[in-house]
Amino acid sequence: MLTGIISSLLNFNVYLPQLAHQNPILVYGILFALIFIETGLVILPFLPGDSILFLVGSLSTLSFNGLNFLLLVVLLVPAAILGDFVNFEIGEHFGPVLSSSRWGAKLISRDKMEKSQNFFDKHGASAIILARFTPIVRTFIPFLAGMSHMQYAKFARYNAVGGASWIVLMLLAGALFGAIPLVKQNFELITVGIVFISILPMMVSTLRNKTKQQG
Repeated sequence: MLTGIISSLLNFNVYLPQLAHQNPILVYGILFALIFIETGLVILPFLPGDSILFLVGSLSTLSFNGLNFLLLVVLLVPAAILGDFVNFEIGEHFGPVLSSSRWGAKLISRDKMEKSQNFFDKHGASAIILARFTPIVRTFIPFLAGMSHMQYAKFARYNAVGGASWIVLMLLAGALFGAIPLVKQNFELITVGIVFISILPMMVSTLRNKTKQQG
């Protein structure tokens, strides 16, 4: 499964620009789903949201594809906010069951949950905003906020600020980076580097788990 994910991500630079040029509506739909799933489903924290946003932000500066920067913002900000709302509801209604049951332990990493809990305890409500820029942790924080029965209106405010900030800043960083002439000339090679960096934490985590099991 991991090999398949890595293979798909490494080929992202091949099919995404072409698909964006041929069928941008489909690409917008895929991007909405990816961002929503990463932030909304606590059992899927490994999707590389940062690198995807950075990549499509870079692509929006290239003339040969159909992606529009402002449309990406308008579409993906709601995806990020709605995803966290769903995650919050899952934590509020099913959190205790998922975190304590045997089958829940298979779906949710105890180690990542504990790290996220420490992050949440340290930063309080601000963790909802700060976690947006921390891979994996951002998927668990709204879940933990729901489990702790945070006031819904308070969560909504922090969620809106965090979701909008994350999407806009990552897309903007990608757009500014993609506008550099050297980047445009070597876009495929740089994209592979971005994807490799994004999957590196997942690979390290997998190796650590295997080492612990063998030890």
